[in-house]
Amino acid sequence: MELFNDMALFVEVVKAKGFRSAADAMGMPNSTLSRRISALEKEIGLRLLHRTTRKIELTEAGQIYFERCKRIVDEARLAHEQLGEMLAQPSGVLRASMPVDFAATYLAPLIAEFASLYPGITFDFDVTPRRVDLVSEPFDVAIRMGESENSQLIARTLTSLKPYLYASPGYLERSGEPSKPADLEKHECLTILKSGMWTLHDRKRTATVSVGGRFKLNSVGMIRRLATLDMGIILMSKELVADELSSGKLHQIMPGWHGTPMPVYAMTETRLLPAKTQRFIEFLRERLGQR
Repeated sequence: MELFNDMALFVEVVKAKGFRSAADAMGMPNSTLSRRISALEKEIGLRLLHRTTRKIELTEAGQIYFERCKRIVDEARLAHEQLGEMLAQPSGVLRASMPVDFAATYLAPLIAEFASLYPGITFDFDVTPRRVDLVSEPFDVAIRMGESENSQLIARTLTSLKPYLYASPGYLERSGEPSKPADLEKHECLTILKSGMWTLHDRKRTATVSVGGRFKLNSVGMIRRLATLDMGIILMSKELVADELSSGKLHQIMPGWHGTPMPVYAMTETRLLPAKTQRFIEFLRERLGQR
């Protein structure tokens, strides 16, 4: 890289027909530029320039070297411009794995917006509860919720979702409305599989309560649906129940309390990402960060 940079400096000196003009154009000290060219001549073992107090002239070897350097520098600049164009409009198939409920209820509008911005990208999504293997399966990125895995994967935080307590008007009319965490032990609570404890926080306190009920499920969508059917209380981020809240099917209860924030990550196998993946992650981070 250092040699290439010195070659580019040499080309600029020749094109400017002098060190001072080239140095002024590049915003660097004349002495530094002269020293770099001298070092280049020493490194390649050729005298490239005849220096006088008024001008410079190319030696015979310098003329040949200049033509070759100019071709290399021009090709490098063209490649850089083409890469910039590729980055500006990335293309190809973006293969991503996402949690089914989070993708369907919250990410879908963002994905539609991203697709309109980058018409050259097509999408192959695996929207299932399973955690794909980014090492052995051909996925560019996986969106995951919860604590980051202890693995060799690269985790980029997109946002953090804070869960709150919700119940339907019918359930509250039938069972009453809890006012403090301890009251939840007497209510039907819809939980994810083995999760029988809820940790809640207000501005100053933390309370851990034992919760349970007739249903334990592995689907956020099913839990949300049962809650609208008066079957119990749920602890969920507002992003996942936005439609139910706006329609009045669910109401927030105990508004001073919330669950432990759940981080959302974009997981990749490597830090060296193609443009389509890099832009997708950057877009989600920007949009989700504006919540």
